[in-house]
Amino acid sequence: MTQSTVFKGIIPPMITPLKADFSLDISHTEILIEHLIEGGVHGIFILGTTGEFAGLSSIVKRDLIRITCQRVKGRVPILVGVTDCSFKESLDLAAIAHSFGANAVVAAPPFYMNIGQEELINYYQKLADFVELPLFLYDMPSHVKINIEVETAVTLSKHSNIIGIKDSSGKIENFQALCAAFRQQPEFKIFVGPEEILAETLKIGGDGGVTGGANLFPELYVALYEAFQKKEYDTVNKFQETILFLSNKLYQHGTYQSSYLKGLKAAMSVEGFCEENFALPLFPHSLSEKSILSSKLLQVKERVKQSLN
Repeated sequence: MTQSTVFKGIIPPMITPLKADFSLDISHTEILIEHLIEGGVHGIFILGTTGEFAGLSSIVKRDLIRITCQRVKGRVPILVGVTDCSFKESLDLAAIAHSFGANAVVAAPPFYMNIGQEELINYYQKLADFVELPLFLYDMPSHVKINIEVETAVTLSKHSNIIGIKDSSGKIENFQALCAAFRQQPEFKIFVGPEEILAETLKIGGDGGVTGGANLFPELYVALYEAFQKKEYDTVNKFQETILFLSNKLYQHGTYQSSYLKGLKAAMSVEGFCEENFALPLFPHSLSEKSILSSKLLQVKERVKQSLN
């Protein structure tokens, strides 16, 4: 795959399987990669929010990039998150991604300094100048304190190495504005993060979803995308309702601020795709919490099975 790689469809933000000592769980990582590819995904995104990038050591990040690229072997595009407060650390991570054969890098804004759109434009232009892989913008205002405004994305799209954006604002009006702004630039790819609005964003003109639940049930999300391509909108709506059911059952379990990631990774551990180890400051559910979530997961599995049959 080269810079002309087509980015589209369902690209799961892969969880990072960890051992109890916070090192990379290589065997589960390989099992998970095969699960995703067998599920028909159109790419894999590592070191994103769902991958707990901010809590991982540089060693784990390098190991994950290496193992993922070696295991995938070009079967699907690999996108690597390089978000960091340090510009140099982002460049170093991008260089590692390039050396192992990844296809693109993804960067959210630096998340500590107070900055405005002017600094953001300068930052991304400099990043795009130096990285050797094509760059996706990553709008994640809930985590980094600043929104990549639509006008800023338009300005940045003029850089030949900035090829798209992942919109995790969760605001459908923001996604609509992006699609309207880039209607004449179909080569600039627009992906949604929150899976709760996946179907709606595809109908608006989005190119696909970077959807966490596709870690668990990749075939469900791929089926929705493929149904949309066939204009089978009743089927699309049926799959979207199942995704909302999953979100309600698994991502809102408990009262934690981190309930999405806690619920997803706990469910993944029940299914044998990882151990329930998190990078601090996150920590696993209690046994009773996990027991309740396991019963919810059974309901979700049955609903997914019914949807796909």
